[in-house]
Amino acid sequence: MSASEQLRADHIQVRRLEKVVLKCAEEIAKGETVPFSDIEKIMIIISDFVDAIHHSREEDSYFPCVASYDTLKEEIRGFMIEHEFGRNIARQISKHLQRWRQGHDEREPVARFLKTYGIYLYDHLNKENNFFDKAEAEVLSKEEEIEMYEQYRSITAITKKVDDMIKEIDFLEKQNWFQN
Repeated sequence: MSASEQLRADHIQVRRLEKVVLKCAEEIAKGETVPFSDIEKIMIIISDFVDAIHHSREEDSYFPCVASYDTLKEEIRGFMIEHEFGRNIARQISKHLQRWRQGHDEREPVARFLKTYGIYLYDHLNKENNFFDKAEAEVLSKEEEIEMYEQYRSITAITKKVDDMIKEIDFLEKQNWFQN
């Protein structure tokens, strides 16, 4: 496997999360009950998997390697801005979820920001997948791809965390509110 393939594999799991996020937003907007614990799981997956693991792989390793060839820098800059946009949306979800948990009626902003996050993921992942195709075909050597992949896999705790996050997505996909 290569670094680009690993990032695409991450995207497959994030696509699953995207569907969960959008369904959760839809159910909340319709007035249906989605347990706080499930919404909190979504937020943990966003924080621990999407941001702390996946985006960090891109920002700390993949993007700098591609940029070192003095190419695709505008695309990378755009992705960095989009990552920060996603973090801002996640902060808004967390803020309104906390207020909702304290008894305030925050269903509408939680649903709205969840929907916004799902739409963001859809758009962002499509652009990044195209970027990976281009970087893989035109910029990165096979050796660089393998070296970055090995770096991603070398930290056992992160590999275990990814597995745990995938299990959490599995759990959310089996919930009644998601099945409706």
